Amino acid sequence: MTTTAPSDVRPDPPASPDDASLTEFGYRQELHRSLGRYASFAAGFSFISVLTTVFQFFAFGYAFGGPVFFWTWPAVFAGQLAVAACFAELAARYPISGAIYQWSSRLSNPSFGWFAGWIMVIGQIVVVAAAALALQMVLPAIWSGFQLIGDDPSPTSPDGAANAAVLGVVLLVLTTLVNVLDNRVMSAVNRIGVTAEIIGAVLIIVLLFTHSERSPGITFHTGAGTGGLFGALMVGSFMAAYVMIGFDSAGEMSEETHHPRRTAPRTILTALGAAGLLGGLIVLGGLLAAPSLTDGRLGVDGLGYVLTSSLGDGVGRALLADVVVAVAVATLAIQTAAGRMLFSMARDGRLPFSARLAKVDPRTGMPGAPAVVVGVLAAALLLLNFASPDAFLAIGTTCIVMLYLAYAMVTGPLLVRRLRGGFTAQGTDETGAPLFSLGRWGVPVNALALLYGLFMTVNLAWPRAAVYDPAGGHWYFRWFTLLFLGVTLAVGAGYRAFAARAAKARTPEAAEASYA
Repeated sequence: MTTTAPSDVRPDPPASPDDASLTEFGYRQELHRSLGRYASFAAGFSFISVLTTVFQFFAFGYAFGGPVFFWTWPAVFAGQLAVAACFAELAARYPISGAIYQWSSRLSNPSFGWFAGWIMVIGQIVVVAAAALALQMVLPAIWSGFQLIGDDPSPTSPDGAANAAVLGVVLLVLTTLVNVLDNRVMSAVNRIGVTAEIIGAVLIIVLLFTHSERSPGITFHTGAGTGGLFGALMVGSFMAAYVMIGFDSAGEMSEETHHPRRTAPRTILTALGAAGLLGGLIVLGGLLAAPSLTDGRLGVDGLGYVLTSSLGDGVGRALLADVVVAVAVATLAIQTAAGRMLFSMARDGRLPFSARLAKVDPRTGMPGAPAVVVGVLAAALLLLNFASPDAFLAIGTTCIVMLYLAYAMVTGPLLVRRLRGGFTAQGTDETGAPLFSLGRWGVPVNALALLYGLFMTVNLAWPRAAVYDPAGGHWYFRWFTLLFLGVTLAVGAGYRAFAARAAKARTPEAAEASYA
C-alpha cells in the first residue's frame, strides 16, 4: 500500500514534523496539514450533527416508540462509545486517511479491508444523500416559500419527498464547491458551523426545559401499536443509531491534522461524548415541552412542531435557521469524509480511475475528483424520493446499516488480534506521551463493541413491513437495505474479479500482490 505518484508531478506541500506519522506507512504527504484540535473535533462532531439528525428522525422515533424511545439514546450511546474507544486506539497507531479501510486492512488482510472500505464509502455516499434530505424538515417550517413543489411539506408525502430531493440537490452543489476550493476554506466553514450548532443546541435545550409541560416520568410510557416495550425500543433505536455515527471522521482527517496520534483519539471521543450529551438533552427536552403527546403532530412534524408551538414562531424559526446551518455543515463534513475514503483507496490503486481519484491539487491540498463523485452519486440517490416518499426512510436506514457493518469489520479483526496477543499498547505520540490505550479493558470493551454492532446491524436491516412498507405494495422498500447491500457486495466483487484478471494479463505477480 504505497503511493506511486512521482514527486515531480505533484509537489510536496510545506514540510511538517508530523509527516513522519505518514512516511512510516509508505505514503508521502500530499494533503495539507492545517487542522488543529478544534478542527479535528469539528470533523467528527459535524458528521454526527445532533441538530441535523435529531430533527430529521425524532418524529420517526416517537411515532413508533412513544416517549419510551428516549431510553434508546443512552443504550446506543454506550454501545457506540465502546466502538469509539476502539477507534481511538487505532487512530493513534494508524493516522491515515481512509480510516476504516486502512484499519481493517492492517488488522486482517487487504481483501477483507478492501470490502470494509468499499461498504463504508458506499454507506457514506448514502449518508450524504440522507443528510441533504434533512433540509425538508426545517426550511418549509421557516418559510412556506421553500416548499417549491406542491403544498404538503411532510417528508412522507409525495410533495414533501419531491421537494426534499430538490432542496438536497441544491445543497449538494454548494457543498461540492466548498469541497474543491481549499481545505482551509472547508475547515473554516466546518468550525464556524459546528460552533453555531453547539450554541444553538445549548439554547434549544435551555428553552425546551424552561417550557416543560410535564415531568421526565413520561419517558416510561410507550406509544400505541409498538408491539410492547421491546418492540418500541427496537424500532425507536433507529433515531439514536442514525445520530451517533461518523465520529471516526476525526481519524479520517488524520493526514490533515497536526499531531494526529495525540489529537485524533481524543477528538473521536469528545465528538461522540458532546453529541451524546447534547442530543440526549434535546430529545428529553422535546418530550417535556411538546404541547401535546397525543394529537399526532409530534410523530409527524417532530421537533420543528415543538419549537414553533412552544417557543413562538419568532424564536422557533430563529432556532430552526441554526438547524439549517447544522444540516449544511453536516452534509459538507460527510461528503469530505467520503472523499477522503475514495482518495485513500484510489491511492493504493484499488478503485476504477484510481489515478484521477488520487490526484491532489498541490495548491489547495484537496482531492477534488472524489468530492465531485460523491456529490453526483448522492444527488442521483435523491431521485428515489420522486419515486416514493418511503424512499426517505429506506435511504436513511440503509446508510446506518452500511456504516455499522463497516465498523464491525474493524472491531472484529481488532478483537481477534487482541486475543492472539498481536495488538500492542506500546508506542508514543508526537509529544512523547504514551499512545491512547484501553489497557486491560481492551478485550471486554472490544467484545462489547463488536456484539453491539452486529446486533444493531441485524435490528436495523430487519425487513419490518410496518416500518419500511406501511402502505403496502412496495415490497422492494421493505427489503431495500438488504437488496442495496447485496448489490454493493456484488458490484465490489465483480470489480475486483475484473481488475484481478486485467492485472494478471499484464503481470501475474502484480495481480497476486494487489488482490491477495
